[in-house]
Amino acid sequence: MQIFWNTSITLAIIVLTGIACTPQLSTRFYTNADLAKPSSYDQANTAGLGKRDPCSNYQAYIPDTLHLDHTPIKYIRVNIHWMNSSDSLSNYKGEEARKFTKGLLHAVNYDLAKNAKMLLPRRNNTPLIPTQYRMVLAGRPGNPSDEGIYFHYDDQMCYYIHKGKNANLFDRKVIQRYGIQLDTVLNIFIMPHHPDSVVSATYQPGGVGVALGAAVKMAGPYENPKLSYWDFRGVLNHEIGHIYSLSHTWAFNDGCDDTPLHPQDCFGPNDRPGCDTLLSNNFMDYAAVQNAWTPCQIGKIHQRMATAGTKTRAFLQPNWCQLHEDRHIFIRDTVTWIGHKDLEGHLTIEPGGKLTIRCRVALPADAKITVKPGGTLVLDNCRLYNDCGDQWLGIEIQSSGKVAGTVEAISQPLIEHAVHAVQ
Repeated sequence: MQIFWNTSITLAIIVLTGIACTPQLSTRFYTNADLAKPSSYDQANTAGLGKRDPCSNYQAYIPDTLHLDHTPIKYIRVNIHWMNSSDSLSNYKGEEARKFTKGLLHAVNYDLAKNAKMLLPRRNNTPLIPTQYRMVLAGRPGNPSDEGIYFHYDDQMCYYIHKGKNANLFDRKVIQRYGIQLDTVLNIFIMPHHPDSVVSATYQPGGVGVALGAAVKMAGPYENPKLSYWDFRGVLNHEIGHIYSLSHTWAFNDGCDDTPLHPQDCFGPNDRPGCDTLLSNNFMDYAAVQNAWTPCQIGKIHQRMATAGTKTRAFLQPNWCQLHEDRHIFIRDTVTWIGHKDLEGHLTIEPGGKLTIRCRVALPADAKITVKPGGTLVLDNCRLYNDCGDQWLGIEIQSSGKVAGTVEAISQPLIEHAVHAVQ
């Protein structure tokens, strides 16, 4: 009994001593007293937040495959308008149109998720980068029965005339008349080819489209019943590429070194001798298959999506407004953000991790930035804020014994809409 008692006391002392020697974790929110400006940071990011600063460089928006969670998938809100004649005989309608609509968006998103390898140039090593964007049907808020699919019967405005003296592909009257939520939803009008055009031997009523700023007009599904929605996914992805600033790739410099110039006379592999090796599959080319996105093209699209105040940004589903606990970003190595970011969860810099922010970062309501002991956050002339009229919590610095998280400020970073504001 005596031996047991002494052993227990010894173990208790060891346990209590261990507890007493464990540094307590303390936390506080960032204030001016925490500013640190080491001499190595005297050269500030003087470009600031202006139009010509590095934050506008598309290369900063190419998703980092080592940190893919730093670029959450963006969702473009779209609605679909089925234009028809007054007798309802010129286009799909009802359940048939709804089925086609949902199938088309499924096919579009399939290609966006898969992203095929570029065929040109031959034997290329163009990296395969996730596109990190998709499309989603959006009805009118507050109306659960509105799924974002609409039907219009108008003999004057329903037809799409692709070429000829009566061509109307650039006419916006149908958009102005029937557009719904044009400020926040990309409107897509699926129109029939004009019957007079269809009977012409020189007119091809195939899959065609045009991008018109806040809307897309396309035609061809109804006149080609042997084709499915899969055959029109390239048309829609192509036109939305135009909406998000991209140009055709074959004829002139589109601003991307990874989209090669080529003759553009091969729509399919058997069009002429040599087409089996000259055929493009880039989604901004004209070809039978348009299912490849290059890193440059993806970067340009995300740069447009991140540009505040633009119509193309307004089309996005604002998933950065509300906090998503499952989208917490952890920084464990050395990372620099030189493009704008829209976070959807908390942000934590782990011990030994270092994050430098040089552009704007939007945080959702009630989100928090945590800098753990031994972690470093560098605010280089950036802006931290909430983009939706709410408040985020602020920057929490953790300390354990003599080791603390560090926040370094360079030039004039802005911290806005934080509950625990900079004092």
